[in-house]
Amino acid sequence: MRSLVVVGAQWGDEGKGKIVDLLADRADYVMRYQGGSNAGHTLIVEGKKLVLHIIPSGVLRRQTVMGIGNGTVIDPIAFAEELRMLQTAGIELTPERLVIAHEAHLVMPYHRVLDRLSEATRGEKKIGTTGRGIGPAYVDKVGRRGIRAGDLRNPELFKEKLKANLGEKNAAWVTIDDDHRFDLQQTYEQIMAVADQLVQFLGDPSRLCHRALEAGKAVLFEGAQGTCLDVDHGTYPFVTSSSAIAGGVCTGLGIGPTRIGGVLGVVKAYATRVGEGPMPTELSNGLGAQIRQVGGEFGSTTGRARRCGWLDLPALRKSVRVNGMTALAITKLDVLSSIGPLKICTHYRLDGQLLDEPPSCSDQLARAEPIYATFGRWEENIRSVRQFDQLPSAAILYLRYVEEQLGVPLALISVGEDRDATIFLKDPWG
Repeated sequence: MRSLVVVGAQWGDEGKGKIVDLLADRADYVMRYQGGSNAGHTLIVEGKKLVLHIIPSGVLRRQTVMGIGNGTVIDPIAFAEELRMLQTAGIELTPERLVIAHEAHLVMPYHRVLDRLSEATRGEKKIGTTGRGIGPAYVDKVGRRGIRAGDLRNPELFKEKLKANLGEKNAAWVTIDDDHRFDLQQTYEQIMAVADQLVQFLGDPSRLCHRALEAGKAVLFEGAQGTCLDVDHGTYPFVTSSSAIAGGVCTGLGIGPTRIGGVLGVVKAYATRVGEGPMPTELSNGLGAQIRQVGGEFGSTTGRARRCGWLDLPALRKSVRVNGMTALAITKLDVLSSIGPLKICTHYRLDGQLLDEPPSCSDQLARAEPIYATFGRWEENIRSVRQFDQLPSAAILYLRYVEEQLGVPLALISVGEDRDATIFLKDPWG
């Protein structure tokens, strides 16, 4: 079966955009199944940087058809801005190339405000959201009061739903901050000004995907964030608000689990995290700052500095298990050149016990002590290497240890930002 899920194995920012862009060269369809514009996929092509937030990474492969599933949430204003950015880059999208689910929920201007107000009231217990309104949009979805992309087809229905939502939100905000009350007509006109740009792409990506698989086409499933940020299986409550694991494909696109052919887990050669929450291997020192600087570890959506640390095998073991990974893609190996000795966390010690996977509760994870294995450094610049056996012996030992410990074969190794800065070991399509 020619279908493959590309999923982040850590806290997001693993380099999924580059991997999807690479694999999309052989994909007929690239389908996005969850998340919103709180995630950014950075693509570097011929030295030019392109940051996508909601449109699938396959957009650079002009033969590829793309879908945005019902599991996503879409900010109509941000979507229109992204279309203009692509047009400026010479990429014109048509309804034949991009299909958006009617059932995808909308991120409204009041969701952004609510996101920021909610974070402000948490004080020291803040989650560290991007402030893009993603969480509040999913709250409205689950609360059965959300507004869906298909509602934009009927301006009167949209306005009726908007009125009900604003009545509720404005009444609640009086007790928090009266300055953030929203005007119905102004909000309505703000969204309707960009509505047609989204409406033109509305369709049924679930059925489109089903027909593609029936016809033997190659389908690539793309998500956002990473497994450790999954709302159910991540470091709750310091997580995103959707299902970032491979199983999210089923609910976020309406695809049965038997239609998934393989799962490629994308793993950064070290660990990074944006926002709050426990991170056992974090390096809060000069070495962490060095990795951040060399790796350009600043959020593509917010610009925030990412927390950096050593590779965390307990977290990855859980990621392998809950995603059912069939292959691994290791990214940013080049960042570790001239850094070391290197360390890999093999287990945690918690309350006298040795753990090979993270504890379920974040408060326990915050107390976990990382146990490390130490590896030698390499000095060579590896960005021009294209064959595995041409890597420094210390790098090969590092990679093979990770592969052995996780029990999943290495398929791709990224040694630089550009497309061609990649070593291929195994075909992830199977």
